[in-house]
Amino acid sequence: MALKRRNQRKVEFNMSSMSDLVFLLLIFFMLTSTLIAPNAIKLLLPQSSSRTMAKQTVTVYINENNDYFVEERKVAEEQLQPEILVELNKANQGSEGTVVVRSDKNVPVQYVVNVIDAVNNINNETHQNHKVLLATSPKK
Repeated sequence: MALKRRNQRKVEFNMSSMSDLVFLLLIFFMLTSTLIAPNAIKLLLPQSSSRTMAKQTVTVYINENNDYFVEERKVAEEQLQPEILVELNKANQGSEGTVVVRSDKNVPVQYVVNVIDAVNNINNETHQNHKVLLATSPKK
């Protein structure tokens, strides 16, 4: 008696659903990556070939109109030191915080020096050792 099996298994793998999934993921990541703004304040940073990486505690921006921003909040020059101190205390970095200065490349050096002076005054008053770094873009 010869019985034949009606249901035969196919060993083929269908890739059409996998490619649909890959394209959907690609579209999702392309759309979401354009929504992320790494720097909310648009600046043309000066160029440098050196690379210094540090964990930033506080970011101070200086735009082309010579306005100061501490963590994206506009601050007057007189309020620069107290605002930086508040942000350093929020970060709870102890005595080793880092202040990153992101200055437009057309800003006079005096505005950058004002930020450095503010951090140095904080260090002298609180007997701490916060560092100041100038953010740059890579040379082309």
